Amino acid sequence: MAEIESENIDRIHAAETESASMEKQMESIDAVSPDSEKDQEHAGYTGIPVTYYPIREDLARRAKEMNSFFEYQPGRATQEYRHCVDQAVRLAEQQKERADPIYHEKIDRLVDMYARKLAENMNKGYEIDARVPSVMVAGPSNFPTGKKEKQNAASEKNREEWRQVQGILDQIRGTGMGGIRSDHPQALEQLEQKLGRLESTQKLMKDVNAFYRKHKTLDGCTLLDGERIQRLKVSMEQSWYPEPKPFPSYLLTNNSAEIRRVKKRIEELKQNAEVGFCGWEFEGGKAVANQDAGRLQLLFEEKPSPEHRAQLKANGFRWAPKAGVWQRMLNRQAIYAAGRIGFIRPLSGQAPQELQPKPEKQPEKQKLMQR
Repeated sequence: MAEIESENIDRIHAAETESASMEKQMESIDAVSPDSEKDQEHAGYTGIPVTYYPIREDLARRAKEMNSFFEYQPGRATQEYRHCVDQAVRLAEQQKERADPIYHEKIDRLVDMYARKLAENMNKGYEIDARVPSVMVAGPSNFPTGKKEKQNAASEKNREEWRQVQGILDQIRGTGMGGIRSDHPQALEQLEQKLGRLESTQKLMKDVNAFYRKHKTLDGCTLLDGERIQRLKVSMEQSWYPEPKPFPSYLLTNNSAEIRRVKKRIEELKQNAEVGFCGWEFEGGKAVANQDAGRLQLLFEEKPSPEHRAQLKANGFRWAPKAGVWQRMLNRQAIYAAGRIGFIRPLSGQAPQELQPKPEKQPEKQKLMQR
């Protein structure tokens, strides 16, 4: 028993030392305290109206008292929260400078999502920490080991949720850095340029491989510069294929598949532009096919119920605060998705897709069908 008690005392002293070290680190965090009620709601960053969600200072204080001998500094939890949100806002500002303006609204939504979910996670963490006192505060005698184990499990789950919240920052960094959006004003032009590059690459790879088959060497190949030739030679020497070639077959296959995919997207965009979608009225609102914005927009006379909002989200519609509408990208998939939502069914009783004009069949396709 004496050995166990001694071991507990050592753990308590170690925990106290670690807690003191953490306290000093926390005191070094610079945070701006709110000066007014308005400052508590909105940050003054250019172009990003972020909302600060409430932090439970009472739970934060209680959690501190249950796990430390140090006194809680009023407002510390809120300051830490705002410090993290401000960092997210600065990251979003940098991303807006890199990304096309069409992505700015999405970046704003991600910042708001981060601020909201971070507040929920922090408040939950304080609530969990306040359930059972630390052994260094309560002492080892009659310590509720079972409750502490449950608390530790809840804390681990909360930490995993925190990691997921931090993943939103990666989403902000990646917004606008991916492929070409179909609703971009120059989407068709960009896709055609991309198609041209892919086809040029495909031709180059075929021609270089043909040169190598004929001459059994890349020396003297005018299609490539000297540096590129040397890199291909090294790659072929390291290849595990019995008869390596400058550009392996899988590269040509993958590039060919990408060419087909881009051609299909170009054809779909051209068809959408030629057809022209139309909106409709439904009970309590209307659907607008906004060709300029490239969005199918839903306007409601009253705020949809939680069940209806969940159904809208499940079918790809998102709330756009600036436009004041629920919307998603305007294409045939959006029309079919709207057809799955009963409460926005057209007053005529028809399905939304039945209201849309049919694309004219191309003569080439008609000939193929006749054959």
